[in-house]
Amino acid sequence: MILTVTLNAALDITYRVPRLRPRGTNRVTEVSERPGGKGLNVARVLAALGHDTVATGFAGGGTGDALRAMLAQETGVTDALVPIGSATRRTVAVVDTTGGDTTQLNEPGPTVSPAEWDAFLTRYRELLDGAQAVALCGSLPPGVPVDVYARLTRTARAAGVPVLLDTSGEPLRRGLAARPDLAKPNAAELASLTGHNEPLRAARDARRRGAHTVAASLGADGMLAVT
Repeated sequence: MILTVTLNAALDITYRVPRLRPRGTNRVTEVSERPGGKGLNVARVLAALGHDTVATGFAGGGTGDALRAMLAQETGVTDALVPIGSATRRTVAVVDTTGGDTTQLNEPGPTVSPAEWDAFLTRYRELLDGAQAVALCGSLPPGVPVDVYARLTRTARAAGVPVLLDTSGEPLRRGLAARPDLAKPNAAELASLTGHNEPLRAARDARRRGAHTVAASLGADGMLAVT
């Protein structure tokens, strides 16, 4: 089993319009919804590749109920999300079908109480017992400590479970110091972390900060792995 953690899950809503007109009225031709957040996306791909996957994190409110109902339809993904009082966030993508551009609107996420955070930590430790690996993914909702990924990495490593870390900003900087087995930033996140715009130099710097391996996604230029 591979465990994925999505602390700031979302209900992804996609609108398709013939041509996006800022400051004007846009007629939507198609609407789609699916469970979102980096960790849930990882879980969905892993399940498609035939792996048993357990998804944990937080879900709450009507948005969280809708997300969990959709997740239940994903073959191979087990729902271990922790319920919270605040509503799960939404992300809205507006796709211009003529030009191919996408405009993204991301809500910040629900506030997590200390009691809800403690409940998640208990669930996380229990799930690690049966995990072959854990993926810690995405942004943090309000109320969650900024060093959370460092804590979760250390807990997993103490249990002998390999860790993949995919986040950005201060959570990434602190998480690297806990020595994850694999970090997966993109080029912009690497540059922000290290101050280096050259990807190879930046990836080597990220390794020196603690990651055993850095796999950096470079958009149209592919991916760079430094081991």
